[in-house]
Amino acid sequence: MDALPERRPATNSGIVASYRARTPRSEALATEARTLLPSGIAHDSRNVDPYGVYIDRAAGPHKWDVDGHRYVDFFGGHGALILGHGNPVVTAAVSAALSRGTQFGASHADEIAWALAIQRLVPSAERVRFTSSGTEATLMALRLARAFTGRERIVRFKGHFHGWHDHMTSGYSNHFDGSPTPGVINGIASATTLLEPGDLAAATACFAAHNDIAAVILEPTGSSFGQVPIDPEFLHGLRRLCDAHGVLLVFDEVITGFRVTSGGAQAAFGIKPDLSSFAKIVAGGLPGAAVAGRKDILDLLDFAAMAAAGREKIGHPGTFNANPLSAAAGIACLGILAETDAVERATATAGRLRLALNEELARAGVNWAIYGTFSGFHLFLNPEGRTIDPLAFDPMQCSLTELKTQPARLASRLRVALLLHGVDTNGRIGGFTSATHTDDDIAETAEAFRNSIAMLRAEGEL
Repeated sequence: MDALPERRPATNSGIVASYRARTPRSEALATEARTLLPSGIAHDSRNVDPYGVYIDRAAGPHKWDVDGHRYVDFFGGHGALILGHGNPVVTAAVSAALSRGTQFGASHADEIAWALAIQRLVPSAERVRFTSSGTEATLMALRLARAFTGRERIVRFKGHFHGWHDHMTSGYSNHFDGSPTPGVINGIASATTLLEPGDLAAATACFAAHNDIAAVILEPTGSSFGQVPIDPEFLHGLRRLCDAHGVLLVFDEVITGFRVTSGGAQAAFGIKPDLSSFAKIVAGGLPGAAVAGRKDILDLLDFAAMAAAGREKIGHPGTFNANPLSAAAGIACLGILAETDAVERATATAGRLRLALNEELARAGVNWAIYGTFSGFHLFLNPEGRTIDPLAFDPMQCSLTELKTQPARLASRLRVALLLHGVDTNGRIGGFTSATHTDDDIAETAEAFRNSIAMLRAEGEL
């Protein structure tokens, strides 16, 4: 396990050299993984140059790698862990469920309790259908929309992520012209229209040009939890536009659900979507998701309702739909969010973190900014060289391309430097706060950010 790789890419980076010296066990595991898994990883966002850390355990806002180093964790289980790692109430609920069995091949009472927990927080959830992932939930939402409206076209927004199924691959990080990505057939891509985010005039023109639109789907706080933010007024305008044209409005609340507020973005902005997709927090950090919304739409999955209507039912199996362990975790997590101020605490912590990191940028004279809303943060690496004040940066003045563009080597070096100093972020140098992050974690992160900037300067990256 401790063996070093036989061949390493050449580098003169002191940051990379220090990282390798600090994480030999992670490097050995990464080397072995590359002989078994494509790129040695199980999720694209875990692709790190030269390799990512391998985690051994986690608790609260922290995790420890196989080399024994602790990290302040802002990856947050890809946004699933608003209560931090190993919440004792959630853990106890899962342990109790585990003792009763992991897969019954039959209905169980916690399916009902889980659906009720969602309804308690999300009034638009007249009916709920459980899936195993957010990708499955958005896929089902679109199938429901097409069947309900009898139309085929889906309208999406550039940069918004809705999973990896065929309808969603173009226009997230590439293929912004709507052309199909590898393995996707032309017919699916051609039935999808990509629009500029936040542009109500473009949406209005699109609706006027197409009478075959089944649904509009979007991330309600903007692409990647507000990395490219949108004005809430755009959401209200979109709701009016959909109503006028008989088009379904689908909120992808896979990240925003139970994180923006306990009722999601739809509660925060006072908008009732026709359908919503939920994952991550909805299952308390375990695999699990749901599509929820209007009864008349979800009735397309109902045996009796479709028999009475003389219509063909949409089929939907799924071995792990409403898995007992995921249901138990979801019930426990959503109960905590309903009855405490956990969401508000995570949001307040993120605000303090953004301020602390921007103060570091201002002191260092670095022309970057940290921004975000609710319990998220994003680093703007300023690819066009704007003159900005980190403490007064307004991302609404920047384009999708500008906000999404990050110099690859610079971002990679910064991420590795942060890992060297005990902080884990996502690959875009952003992430999520939880209800367990403390002011000590903020201070530690600010110091790590300061030291990482100094290392970048020493290497001539700044």
